[in-house]
Amino acid sequence: MAGIIIVGVDGNSTSMKAARVAAELAKATGRTLRVVTAFGEDKTEKVSIGNDEWFLSTADEAERVAQRVAEELKISGVKTEYSSSLGKPADVLLEEATKLQADMIVVGNVRMQGLARVLGSVANAISHNAPCDVYIVKTDG
Repeated sequence: MAGIIIVGVDGNSTSMKAARVAAELAKATGRTLRVVTAFGEDKTEKVSIGNDEWFLSTADEAERVAQRVAEELKISGVKTEYSSSLGKPADVLLEEATKLQADMIVVGNVRMQGLARVLGSVANAISHNAPCDVYIVKTDG
């Protein structure tokens, strides 16, 4: 079955739990896994050491996180793609799902309890606005 499953990652252990579940779902259903990272600001900083100069940017770092996770999950035999976009995580995932006509978005359940739930979470926003199925992985324990 062709199709796309999208998972958002930020490099922390809870997003990796969700990414591993997403990879298992993609592999079991023959779908492609799209690993997506969002970043809040596009900042670039110049770092100089001696005569060497490097430019570090939040966009590049976000892209590296998505690429690293996609490459790690690819080892399990699932077809992966990756991307990063400027914006709030929920907005970026919803836009990507709409643009790619994704079959599913996989997210973790972090911040779905207590006061954070009232203030909002990525999973809450996704579950109420997704153009496709949503799978919420229990990552908080």
